[in-house]
Amino acid sequence: MGTPVKRVAFHTLGCKLNFSEMSTISRDIIESGFKKVNYQEIADIYVLNTCSVTENADKEAKKLIRQAKRKNPKSSIVVIGCYAQLKPAEIAAIDGVDMVLGSDEKFNILDYLNQIDLKNDTKIIESNKDNLQTFTPSFSLEERTRSYLKIQDGCDYTCSFCTIPLARGKSRSQNIEHTIKIAKQISIAGKKEIVLSGVNIGDFGKGSEESFLDLICELDKLEKIKRIRISSIEPNLLTDEIIEFCFKSKKFVPHFHVPLQSGSNKILKSMRRRYNCELYENRIAKIKSINSDICIGVDVIVGFPGESDDDFLDTYNFLNRLDISYLHVFSYSERSNTNAIEFPDKVSIQVRKVRSKMLHILSEKKRLFFQSQFINTKREVLFEYKKNDRWIGYTDNYIKVEVNSEKNLINKICFVTLIKNQGTVLGKV
Repeated sequence: MGTPVKRVAFHTLGCKLNFSEMSTISRDIIESGFKKVNYQEIADIYVLNTCSVTENADKEAKKLIRQAKRKNPKSSIVVIGCYAQLKPAEIAAIDGVDMVLGSDEKFNILDYLNQIDLKNDTKIIESNKDNLQTFTPSFSLEERTRSYLKIQDGCDYTCSFCTIPLARGKSRSQNIEHTIKIAKQISIAGKKEIVLSGVNIGDFGKGSEESFLDLICELDKLEKIKRIRISSIEPNLLTDEIIEFCFKSKKFVPHFHVPLQSGSNKILKSMRRRYNCELYENRIAKIKSINSDICIGVDVIVGFPGESDDDFLDTYNFLNRLDISYLHVFSYSERSNTNAIEFPDKVSIQVRKVRSKMLHILSEKKRLFFQSQFINTKREVLFEYKKNDRWIGYTDNYIKVEVNSEKNLINKICFVTLIKNQGTVLGKV
């Protein structure tokens, strides 16, 4: 009688970059002979890929670790990701954790899985942040329609609130030739859309003669991929040339996500961001002057230390007058080993919640207004899944659309007439 195949479950917290890395890691493990099961099922090994952008991300990781151990007390728990890199001892102290792998070591997880010994103390295999220089290509294949392609890792910026450089090291990337080879693997797998992911993707090619613009020019030549989407790009790295190229391209979709963080120059300076409100407003105006159909998403943080009522109103009014489409709103979260944690004039949790709610309401108004401009027009929609007897997909400019159809629309791009705006847009094929 042969040895039973070990069941392994995976769960990812955080960003698209984490998702692409976990997808690659899980494929390697499954190809080596393990059986993949859902994280809610009984498994022999649970692998949790963590985020540490906010305190809530840390709490969620702890909750998932405990849930897995309750599901199968005899299971092994392996924790990887940013939280594992930043606070390995804290994670190791959680009852049930058997192994903690640092940022570089997570890609060597197969070398360690057979070393897990439930009788011994938790094993911590750290990665020195100063030595995080290896770039490991990653891409996702789980979703039927799109793939998240990691093109860059790490960050050389020193924003006063951010732990990412500590968790992921210096900015680095693969060369264009190798990146294109990975993208071609995605196209062979039948995906219609690639989402370019990284920590600071505008820094692609830093230290070489290649640039992000050079990369997207080459990616635009891919034959089988129908859409390419840029996940997020810093406003100071979003050049006129990149904006103009994306407008001319038949593959790069009319959608930019441009982090702002604050509409107050005083707060931006305290955050150590590399731009001011004037530069940001110029970038938005440039985008919209070329194509008014473009969807623009914005990241913003409320409650940063020293953010007065007037500073917040500056942010609110700045965002209100910008021609943007939606917001991702974050309440400032104190992070160990950042400069901002020592800043005076803390903003209370209650005030952060009030400011967050105000911006969430503004975001909904912006989104509904943006979508309303396209009612009674036709737009191409890439359908991703079915829910409650409706097919769900996204237009090229990131409008979520639902349609009724007896046809199987998964991974199909169809022209849809947008007929009703009620949060999600209703359409007719």
